[in-house]
Amino acid sequence: MDKIEPTLKRQLNKDENVPYPDFENMWNRMEEAGHTSAVVDSTPARVSTRRHKSWRRIAMAASLSALLAAAPVYAAIHYDWGNVLRDKGGLQAVLDQNMGQPLGQTISKGGVTLTLRTAIVDENRTVILYNLDVGKRADTEFWDLKGMSLKDEHGKNSEGEFSYLQWDEKNQRYNGYFESDWSPKQDTAKVRLTADILQLYSQQEVDLQLDSGSEKAQSFQIGKDGMQKIEVKAFKQGADKILLSSAITFDRVESKAWAYPQIAPIVQGKTLHALSGSTYGQPNDNGDYTTQQYFKSSDLPAGQTTYKLQYTKVEKNIDGPWAFDLQLSKKQMESGTIKTELNLPLEPGVSDHIIEKMVVTPTQIRVAVRSKVKGFADIPYKKMALEVNGRTLEGGLFRSPKDDPYLMNYKFELPSDLVITKETPITFVGKYKVTTHEDDKTPVLLTDISTKKQTLDRAVGGYPVQWTYYMRGNDLYVETGSEDAHFGGINQTHINLGKDRILGRPVTVNFAGDGNNKAIDVYKDFKQTEASLYMFYYTTDEPDKETRVQLQP
Repeated sequence: MDKIEPTLKRQLNKDENVPYPDFENMWNRMEEAGHTSAVVDSTPARVSTRRHKSWRRIAMAASLSALLAAAPVYAAIHYDWGNVLRDKGGLQAVLDQNMGQPLGQTISKGGVTLTLRTAIVDENRTVILYNLDVGKRADTEFWDLKGMSLKDEHGKNSEGEFSYLQWDEKNQRYNGYFESDWSPKQDTAKVRLTADILQLYSQQEVDLQLDSGSEKAQSFQIGKDGMQKIEVKAFKQGADKILLSSAITFDRVESKAWAYPQIAPIVQGKTLHALSGSTYGQPNDNGDYTTQQYFKSSDLPAGQTTYKLQYTKVEKNIDGPWAFDLQLSKKQMESGTIKTELNLPLEPGVSDHIIEKMVVTPTQIRVAVRSKVKGFADIPYKKMALEVNGRTLEGGLFRSPKDDPYLMNYKFELPSDLVITKETPITFVGKYKVTTHEDDKTPVLLTDISTKKQTLDRAVGGYPVQWTYYMRGNDLYVETGSEDAHFGGINQTHINLGKDRILGRPVTVNFAGDGNNKAIDVYKDFKQTEASLYMFYYTTDEPDKETRVQLQP
């Protein structure tokens, strides 16, 4: 069984299905989805032992003792955070400049100690750094602080909350940060940081006698840890790609919140990683937990590949609430903050999307873009970056649940050595354009529907598209795709029109701009031999298309 090693890559996905590759990457994806507090936890934990101090360290500590006694702020801010801030250089730079707000509050429960160290509050967000001492644990276990939230004096939760916890092997503790889009309206504000529960998890696995080369549905009884059974279907995706689509039935609702099950192929003792585009957690019509995992067919040699179901199990609960009363201030960050109203079109001469404003703080740049396209709030460019004085900053879209659905906030973390003034050149760059089309209302006629796979060609928007349909058991499957990479794909199909319309249930979960135009819909308990198939919309891709908007000076 692989040792869990955490790597954070933030991507919120609940309804949008978060990818969780093999067990090592599983924790990464759990973090993306939100298993830590507002989302996901982290990784393993080890015995929290006192570090051996060399004479050199003792001498250094002695020489600094007077300074620390006079300036406890230094000790609070200059804390060894390991790699938890490796992708957040701006936060580290603020700490290095003693601009953080020391907290130093501690709560201990059940042999575990949670300590808040430092707060960084600016116009864009609030970040609270903390550490967790958990004592002894096995290599196959990890802790998760769930339900972390910032509440105002009226008990209202803040928006855009996210928490990340990472094991620090060197110092034998967890380092973590909590982040919220909340910022005080005035210079200071009283808030309460709370966490609902602390949980200890272990990694578990069950053998699956799975044949990935079979097109038949395969069902396996699990009967443990709240999971009843798993059903797996394999689909060939092009010349050298396979989709393993699974549905896990739970007999304990609470288990669904923490199990994060996935199929893990093992070849020559090595657990294979699922390819990008794999998704986890979307419920099907029965409320089962589903996964869609892509692999290279050549990586799964017949007779040499074994399969396991890997998942997590709760071993221990330490109930909360864990609550800290805080008074937070953004005053010391104001001198490095630049707020600019822009109202610039994303594309020259086109008013569909407007860049409304930009807020630069010492740790982050946030760019707000408003969509004026009814029904389609996303902007057409799927890769965002800022060019700042000759350097490129990669960014991402973040939405809070209560956000204006037509307002998109793009966040760009600042490197630790980048200082921005009002004269610093900043250009917003959008790449890989995806366009949505609703113009094709012509049906595709499926005839002689049976268990035999049938394929017909019918162009969509001038692009060649293959339509493959067949029955598996009582269900009709429809696969669509094109060899032309500029065809983005068909989002969802339906049979008939008006009141008689039957919606296809997507088996695959595709993302705009992911380069995958192959999709599968299923029609449960289909009893006809003919069908008129319609699409809601399709997309086209322009990977080389780019837009550039100068934001300052």
